[in-house]
Amino acid sequence: MHRVLLPAALLGAMSAVPAHAHENTVTSRPSDAVLASFDIIETSIVTHGDTAIFTTRVRGEAGVDKPDATGKFEGSSVYAYVWPNSLDSGDIGFDASQGIVALAVTFHPDFDDAAYGGENRHVWHPHWVVLGEDAACPGGLKVHDIPEGTTPKVPPTWPNVPLLIDSPDYPTTFTGDTVEVSIPVALIGGIADASFDGVTAGLKVNANLHAPLLCVDNVFKVASGDLSLPGKVAPAH
Repeated sequence: MHRVLLPAALLGAMSAVPAHAHENTVTSRPSDAVLASFDIIETSIVTHGDTAIFTTRVRGEAGVDKPDATGKFEGSSVYAYVWPNSLDSGDIGFDASQGIVALAVTFHPDFDDAAYGGENRHVWHPHWVVLGEDAACPGGLKVHDIPEGTTPKVPPTWPNVPLLIDSPDYPTTFTGDTVEVSIPVALIGGIADASFDGVTAGLKVNANLHAPLLCVDNVFKVASGDLSLPGKVAPAH
């Protein structure tokens, strides 16, 4: 089974929450220590015909809590519902073997990062991100920076920021306790054999705008308790 090795800083930020995985679903016991809108109860990825459906269900109302606006980009916050998975970064349009791939549904009121210069600071929206370890981040992980002067491979909907982040326009819905993203299987090679987990987290933009530019700042919950990616993508029943 594919396993992501967590930095010690991230492990220290999480409380162990017993979880259970059954094929395409990872279930987790509720925890009063976690804000209800980010307290993952169940996370899954299923394929339904030519569509992959990413779903997370929480103890409260999904999406109701958002970061406060600060009025500036530097030092601003991002909230996210995240599906870390075993896809390779090459499967989502970047160079291969760049780090941990995750789909993230995010809200950040202080900046836009939509494709082609579009606006998205006012809505929850999906991203592909490539994560890597960095001891400078409180959560031990960052979205990989693109060093100045380099030109790595990026997807067509890369938002022209110095990060390994993509801004595809996938249908994303919030209904009661559930957030769901639908993605054409043809756009994500390897998804049929992928493993996955569920995470809710807060990220923060570097106040000095230096690398690491975007850190995992606070992990709210990991569905498995240890980011072992116990879920297995399978066709919907």
